[in-house]
Amino acid sequence: MKKTLSVLMLSLLPGLAMAAGEHGDHQGHDMAAMQQNMQGVGQPGKGADVSRTIEVVMNDNMRFSPEQIEVKAGETVRLFIKNSGKVAHELVIGDMASLQEHADMMRQMPDMKHAEPNMITLQPGQKGGLVWKFDQAGTVDFACLIPGHMEAGMKGSVEVM
Repeated sequence: MKKTLSVLMLSLLPGLAMAAGEHGDHQGHDMAAMQQNMQGVGQPGKGADVSRTIEVVMNDNMRFSPEQIEVKAGETVRLFIKNSGKVAHELVIGDMASLQEHADMMRQMPDMKHAEPNMITLQPGQKGGLVWKFDQAGTVDFACLIPGHMEAGMKGSVEVM
């Protein structure tokens, strides 16, 4: 009986793991929609392809420094991000429509955790980075989507030439 129960439990694990993987960490994210919205804003880059590093500082006056960045189409950059404030901040790359939609979700679920290549959340004093390939000319936006931060002006743009 124990052996049968063990075999039954082990056979269920892959299905449970898949179900958790589809819904677990994203707490309400519509991942297919988010990935579709990423078209035109670039894609995660490879460290070996980085042509330069751009330092971005986040602070409690609800601003990024710099607020505007220029890159060349096809360029892969490392964004070295520092939270110099006393509260958590994040940097999320996207287009303004998807950023606004995600900010609305964040207001409904303020404890939402992120684990996507286009976003980083940093606690006070923390440093981190994103490697991003800006593959098309145009404007790519970024913002802090912690409730109230983007609305207070914590947003910026990347001009892709």
